[in-house]
Amino acid sequence: MTSCLLYRPTPQSFRPRYYRVEIAMNLLEEVSVMREWGISGGKGQSRIDLFGNLRQASEQADRLRNAALKRGYHRSDAA
Repeated sequence: MTSCLLYRPTPQSFRPRYYRVEIAMNLLEEVSVMREWGISGGKGQSRIDLFGNLRQASEQADRLRNAALKRGYHRSDAA
C-alpha cells in the first residue's frame, strides 16, 4: 500500500483542505486507487478506481497527485 497526503493552505478564517491518494491491492487481486479529499476536520469525499495491474494504477495515482500539486496542494510531512 502506497499513500500520498497533500494539504492546501487557506486563509486563516478557513480550515486547510486535504487530498489523499492511496494504492492498494483488494481481495479480488485487483489494484485500487483510492482518493479522498475535503476540509480538514470535516467529512470528506472519496472515490475508488480499480485497475488490472499495478502499472496502470501507479500511472493514474501519479496523474492525480500531479494535478493536485498544480492546484496548489503541498506535500505533508506527516505522511
